[in-house]
Amino acid sequence: MTTIEGMRLGRYGIWTFDFEGLPASRIRESAQELEELGWPAIWVPETDGREALTHAGFLLASTRNLAVVNGIAQIGSRGPRWTQGGAALLADAYPDRHLLGLGFGGVPGPKPLTAVSEYLDAMDAVTNGNPAPQGPTRRLLAAYGPKMLELARDRTAGAHTYHVTPEHTAQAREILGDDSFLGVEHAVLFETDAEKARETAREHLQPYLTQPYNIAKFRRLGYTQEEIDGAADRIVDDLVFWGDLETITAKLREHLDAGADHVGIQVIGIAPGGSAMPHWRRLAEALLPVAA
Repeated sequence: MTTIEGMRLGRYGIWTFDFEGLPASRIRESAQELEELGWPAIWVPETDGREALTHAGFLLASTRNLAVVNGIAQIGSRGPRWTQGGAALLADAYPDRHLLGLGFGGVPGPKPLTAVSEYLDAMDAVTNGNPAPQGPTRRLLAAYGPKMLELARDRTAGAHTYHVTPEHTAQAREILGDDSFLGVEHAVLFETDAEKARETAREHLQPYLTQPYNIAKFRRLGYTQEEIDGAADRIVDDLVFWGDLETITAKLREHLDAGADHVGIQVIGIAPGGSAMPHWRRLAEALLPVAA
């Protein structure tokens, strides 16, 4: 296994949708508190209008040492020239603090493997008159199947996986080998009542259980179509770790034991208008060696 040289990602980070819908001032305050708690990295998706590189730049500017990972920047959101240019600027302004996660994101047309490969080719071909950045421009790929994992291994620093099991993590590590980074997202829910936990987890998982590429991923993981269609307890319990703090942290460690370098923790089940910060504080006390 490897970590990305020069970056302080740590073993655990925060993976969150929670900044969507918040004003900039609240995002800044939250990021600064996470850094004070000792969290080394924040992973942010690109979903509801917050452009990935702008979002990353704002988080980097709002903090001192926090690493920011795009999880993921969708290749259909901007041309490869502008993605390369934006990532290079962040690498220059914030050396060793930005990690560009790229993913297919449902672009119509070419198959995902072809589309991502051609996008990387175009990024690599970019030339301009700007100075070389102070730090390297680092990339990851959202990857699940063997061929995309091989592309991540061969063309980038490694892979980012989302809604997978520790068994998948072990499979991914075997394909990636020892020299590629593997960052794994996993959803957690602080709820000890099984019926309530599974109800909330099913609501979170439902969109993913109906998407063709996710269905293919779940089938490769060994779930039957009936389990996927019915959001069976087995798939719900595997993809959302629920329970008390001790139970959740023990399950998260299974990804590290299986070969992950880093786990991005996504806290779900937050009431509208609420904040995951109390849970991030508890997780920091349990998982981080020293609060900064």
